[in-house]
Amino acid sequence: MSVNPTVRSDTPEPSFVGTVAIASRIFAPEPAAASFRLAALANALARSGARMIVITSTFTPDVGGANEVVDDDVTVRRFPVLRNKDGYVRGYLQYLSFDVPLAARLLFARGIKAVVVEPPPTTAAVVRVVCAIRRIPYFYYAADIWSDASTTVANNGVVKVVRAVELWALRGASGVLSVSQTVTQRLAELGVSERVREVGNGVNTDLFAEHGMHYPYGSPYFLYAGTASEVHGATIFVDALALVREIHPKARIIFVGQGADRSELERRGKELGEGAVEFLPRVPPARVAEMLRSAVASLASVKPGVGYDLAFPTKLYASVACGTPAVFAGAGPGAKFVADLHAGWVADYSPDHVAEAMIAALSGDRDSVERRALAERAAQVVSITAIANAGAQFIMDTTFVSGANVRDEPPARNEKR
Repeated sequence: MSVNPTVRSDTPEPSFVGTVAIASRIFAPEPAAASFRLAALANALARSGARMIVITSTFTPDVGGANEVVDDDVTVRRFPVLRNKDGYVRGYLQYLSFDVPLAARLLFARGIKAVVVEPPPTTAAVVRVVCAIRRIPYFYYAADIWSDASTTVANNGVVKVVRAVELWALRGASGVLSVSQTVTQRLAELGVSERVREVGNGVNTDLFAEHGMHYPYGSPYFLYAGTASEVHGATIFVDALALVREIHPKARIIFVGQGADRSELERRGKELGEGAVEFLPRVPPARVAEMLRSAVASLASVKPGVGYDLAFPTKLYASVACGTPAVFAGAGPGAKFVADLHAGWVADYSPDHVAEAMIAALSGDRDSVERRALAERAAQVVSITAIANAGAQFIMDTTFVSGANVRDEPPARNEKR
């Protein structure tokens, strides 16, 4: 993955600098990939001369206080929304509780010249309508393809509706920020190839770094930090651990976070005996970094054959930035990422193959020098600051330098701009 490491110094200062708003149901300090991306983008836009406003939701008490992740020049406006039983703004009723107030807040906010919207597609559709009324451009941050992901949990009718809403929002955007070559290619397959800027993806390499505090532990553990849903198929690691413990009886797994597979993970974990598998709720990113530094390896997976093989587990970025090797199981671009960066082990999606990789991690002698070298390699490709600068450059150039044209209707699939 290659990104523009800095905002181009030869680009002239914007002829007019105005207010840019970010609309997202999730934002820092909530521990999620979107939070890191958007906080970095807000900072980069503010440093590029835009007045930044973030319109987002209030976060839950378990997240903790808002740490220093956004600059003082970034204004964050929050309002309460519905959350599911796990504390996430996830589900159509929860999305609606954010989207409806968002429409009013965007419509009547003063001075906004452009909007950056984070999916879901319903939020992006609201932004398209409001921006059309206000005659201002908006930018769609495409971290993945939501309609593809919905095939794993929804029937065909729902998938078709999500696809239609998503494409309508994408085609009306003045620009689309893509996080990877895989997403860019999929967008092109769906007829969205114009005005797409591939900026990459990553993490805060100041927070997730090889140096720093370590998590206290008594026995060697693997860390799975993040959502465990149908797409990921994280149960494969618990099944593999049963085989691993035949050779390394003290080895264990720590799961951090929630997800649709949580109850099944807990059930299988209990079968391995007390202490074999530990479950923690969401924790602050700084604590995740501590846990990664002490882990034998991180765990990440994408279950093949469920309809979303292009998914990339962003937990891999945090792991390698800390110098912690990863065991990746399954399909998708995550396997290539680990192999290309020499960042751990890639296994077929089966208990036997995953167990072999985990045993190799336990048997290896990865000293601090090797971990530091991995962190240094990772810093070249996963720095969220460099990625945010590339995205900010695109938005500033499109909005304030070249001047984005707001379209009343989406272009035909073969229309050239």
